Amino acid sequence: MAHLDPSPSDSFRRPEEPMTPIAALSERLGLPPDDVLPWGPNRAKIRLSATRSARGRLILVSAMNPTPGGEGKTTMSISLAMGLVQRGRNAVVALREPSLGPIFGIKGGGTGGGRATLEPADDINLHFTGDIHAITSAHNLLAAIVDNALYFREGPDPRKVRWRRALDMNDRALRRVIVGLDGPVRETGFDITAASEVMAIHGLFQDAADLEARLARVVVGEQRDGTPVTAGHLNAAGAMTALLRDAMMPNLVQTAEGTPAFVHGGPFANIAHGCSSLVQTKLALGYADDVVTEAGFGFDLGGEKFLDIKCRTGGLWPNVVVLVATVRALKFHGGAGAKALSEANDAALHRGFANLDRHLDTIAALGLPAVVVVNRFPDDRDTELALVRAHLTARGVKVALCDAFARGGEGALEFADAVIDTPTAAVEPRFTYALDASYPEKLTAVATRFYGAKEVIVSPAAAADIANIEKNGGAGLPVCIAKTPLSLTDNPALPGAPTDFPITVREMRLSAGAGFVVALTGDIVTMPGLPKVPSAARVRLGADGRIRGLMQGD
Repeated sequence: MAHLDPSPSDSFRRPEEPMTPIAALSERLGLPPDDVLPWGPNRAKIRLSATRSARGRLILVSAMNPTPGGEGKTTMSISLAMGLVQRGRNAVVALREPSLGPIFGIKGGGTGGGRATLEPADDINLHFTGDIHAITSAHNLLAAIVDNALYFREGPDPRKVRWRRALDMNDRALRRVIVGLDGPVRETGFDITAASEVMAIHGLFQDAADLEARLARVVVGEQRDGTPVTAGHLNAAGAMTALLRDAMMPNLVQTAEGTPAFVHGGPFANIAHGCSSLVQTKLALGYADDVVTEAGFGFDLGGEKFLDIKCRTGGLWPNVVVLVATVRALKFHGGAGAKALSEANDAALHRGFANLDRHLDTIAALGLPAVVVVNRFPDDRDTELALVRAHLTARGVKVALCDAFARGGEGALEFADAVIDTPTAAVEPRFTYALDASYPEKLTAVATRFYGAKEVIVSPAAAADIANIEKNGGAGLPVCIAKTPLSLTDNPALPGAPTDFPITVREMRLSAGAGFVVALTGDIVTMPGLPKVPSAARVRLGADGRIRGLMQGD
């Protein structure tokens, strides 16, 4: 069946249909009324005291390596939850909060697409309940306290300050700035909030006490003798925690069909760990039989970090892994140019299977059951979809097509059935490395298992970073590898499934509060820039008060 033309998207979004009142939605889930704090008529904050023992199975949605525009992983996560509900399952979807960077940059809104959206989409995409603003404020409060300490000749050595400022926006002009014209002058810069360690901490904390303890461990710089200076040393953690009081609580909204949805936390997966908050996931598992959650970008990035960082921290492990694929991504990884992905090219499609297969091999090695969902795009040909189905069937992998963008939950029924029919016996966690391994050993384990690399090259600067991290008590932590999402390698120009390639780590950064060490590869930056024609150029506020242009096709 042909996919309907998705433009304009107003033909798919149905805002005239009333949303389920938030009180009725929370009552349907069984949430205690006293723990539900309405944030207007269509969203609510949920107190952490509502958390109870897990009863549901955890379904992780990941993907093959994407094209620059993404493959609709959030749309597929929402689709699956709606399809499961249509099949009579008690399902929820648990997702990250969209960042203003991609919204106004390349991708547009981060609430799904077409009839597989979260609602109220415009509000979620913009200020929502203020969580990201609170995280930005807590980060910048610490930055202000650091510079205040420098002004009064206290705190770290001005030459050894590591803590930068944060902004939830793509702005390359802020990557390098000069501050302190009224005090010690020094060079610093801004990171996008999704790359902030405060955001990472927000994604992994367990309760308020744990949040404050993690914030206190944040290393902001060093004294002249190399001794680390933390937010705790500067007495900043208490005020930072106060700023995050409301942001600690997960947000409850719904899909376009009234399926409950939790939206909380938003670290990027290429430069952070790419998962929604741990407290949100644990909350959802106590109230639903099926919890659909996603990890950022491909399985090599978000999937690995979900398993080795989030699951290790929270004592979780998924029951099923869904891998999102598209015909255009397969062609992209088969060598087709980005501007030719809508053209027929069966040879490129066949070559692109190597990228998908690499991820499936990794999932199988972890002992996890896998389902592949093909997100159907308007220009997909039936013959192309048949080739994808035949390839995966020959591999013995469950595969389903999903057309929920055009048809909502009804278009996700095959997808839902494939997940329902997948055996989900408990799988023992298989972490990629032991925490007591050396950092080069950890990096090598991830790069060889998830990327297919032959080795990891640790630059002299990164080796010095490791020595300094270990000297200051940072041994025994997981690694969070910052890498391009467009390739299994650290070079975005190498699609497909290369072999015998090295991964070069140029820098290592201790995120003591988050509880991991970040390894930077390639030319990854922590403050993205806008494209020549950013998505912001199409956003308008209409005379009717509705915002148009946030979603692709609006």
